[in-house]
Amino acid sequence: MLGLAGSLADAAVARAQTYGVDFRNTLMPASGGMAGTSVAAPQDFISAINANPAALTQYEGTHFTLGGGFAEATVNLAQRTPLPLLGVDPFSAKSGTPGAIVPAIGVAQEVSGLPLPTTVGLAVFGAAGGGADYMHVPASNGTSAYLLLLQFAPSVAVELTDRLSIGATMFIGDGYSSGPLLGKSVMTNAYALRGGFGLDYQLGDATWLGAYYQTNQDFRFQNQVVLIPGGQARDVDIGLPQQVGLGIANESLLDGRLLLAADALFLDWRSAALFKSIYVGQWVMQLGTQYRATDRLSLRLGYAYAQNPLNNSFGTSIGPIPVPGGIPSARYVQSQFAVVNEHRMSGGIGIRDLFMQGLDFDAFAGGMFPAAEAVGPFTSVSVASYWIGLGFTWHFDQSMSRAPGRRPTT
Repeated sequence: MLGLAGSLADAAVARAQTYGVDFRNTLMPASGGMAGTSVAAPQDFISAINANPAALTQYEGTHFTLGGGFAEATVNLAQRTPLPLLGVDPFSAKSGTPGAIVPAIGVAQEVSGLPLPTTVGLAVFGAAGGGADYMHVPASNGTSAYLLLLQFAPSVAVELTDRLSIGATMFIGDGYSSGPLLGKSVMTNAYALRGGFGLDYQLGDATWLGAYYQTNQDFRFQNQVVLIPGGQARDVDIGLPQQVGLGIANESLLDGRLLLAADALFLDWRSAALFKSIYVGQWVMQLGTQYRATDRLSLRLGYAYAQNPLNNSFGTSIGPIPVPGGIPSARYVQSQFAVVNEHRMSGGIGIRDLFMQGLDFDAFAGGMFPAAEAVGPFTSVSVASYWIGLGFTWHFDQSMSRAPGRRPTT
């Protein structure tokens, strides 16, 4: 269990960026400037693939995006009492792990010749990543670890009527994890599948409604850690939760130049491996706006509120394995996953036809308001973070009489 406690400490920084270990669309090229708002009318197609795949039908022609984001968190952990069974003495320190680069690369293609209008997509992006490093603190007994989760996601959307579309995405996850608190550990990788399904409906000339559902995704990192010297290697299970999302977007104000959008998400952490013990279900509200200042320049702003998901009734076990040392040790382990920040904001820009016709540029920056919380009577944590990113998108074979990548309203 000592090894298990440390092997998962890496997730603290990864989750410090957004909602649990799930980045959602907060690091996508356009949605990143709108605090991830993207369920009903995403402004980049990779956001559709990752959330509501039915919205892919809003994109005509062929599109290719090359982008990514950089996210870094400042995590301070204070332990005020010894934990002999974990080998931890009192300390207060800042994690030394640097920020993480998260890719966002994809292609979308409208397919002709089929009975119904169809759009297919394929994307590679980061789902979670980061680390925590207290190796420079002797009292931490070498707490240091790393986690990276990537998704390879083929997607398809079909326009059933002029207003109603459905879509599906298969998430093929590739995860890497290492770094126990004590004992022996190696970098191991694991694979897991996840399904996503969505609906998108155009209500009126400039209003969209969207909804999606995603299954849970459980990774099993086999033989990752030896908890006791000379003992048998143990597996570590880490999962992403099943979730649902609802969204609405309207683009009727200011002669169609102002887009207002809102999303409500629910992440069911009780369905996720490992986190079912540490978190409770989490509600998230995302609000985003985009103003087309000129025919080429768009300005974006977003705000997101996410409930603190920490389980205050957390017991003395991580999944099926008891944490030695009782409640104080268990709360110390839980503190490695403390995403206590509830408020975050972001902004961004979009430039159409940068350098050449059909090449768009998007950039964003955001931050999470600092927050601190006592995790049990002897442990406390404070977290703050920021993120930046950009993306270049090439559009091919699309109508030049409308906004790039969006179907004309009906």
